[in-house]
Amino acid sequence: MGDFTHLDEQNNPQMVDVGSKNITKRVAKASCLVELPADIVEQLKDGDIETKKGPVFQTAILAGIMAAKRTADLIPLCHPLAINKCDVKIEVESSNTVRIISTVSLNGKTGVEMEALVAANVAGLTIYDMCKGFSHDITLKETKLLEKTGGKSDFKRDN
Repeated sequence: MGDFTHLDEQNNPQMVDVGSKNITKRVAKASCLVELPADIVEQLKDGDIETKKGPVFQTAILAGIMAAKRTADLIPLCHPLAINKCDVKIEVESSNTVRIISTVSLNGKTGVEMEALVAANVAGLTIYDMCKGFSHDITLKETKLLEKTGGKSDFKRDN
């Protein structure tokens, strides 16, 4: 078990000093599951759900990308990062579940796990926002890091 890197010697919050780290390619992938009730899933046509606000999945993809770029504004100790790429995909996984998968990459001194997690989650929240007129019985669940590469250690979830 490691130490909490965001605490100084007096246990006060601190931003991690990444100044002496090497620049490496860093990639992180995260997912979020969104459960939708049947009356919303029935609206799915040609891979998206059309609402008066616009196409749900296309809007959620844009929201996820925008959120990844603004992660440092939302999470207090995250470094502002110049992201090279952010990809958000939305797949219908079952009769009532949508999986959002975000992949974020950069060449830098710190990882992009938080950016990938925020992108997936905000995309899910956008689906909720755009579909709540149909039903409030929408559940976001199981937001998790799937894998990360670059930096001191790599990680890949088995499931």
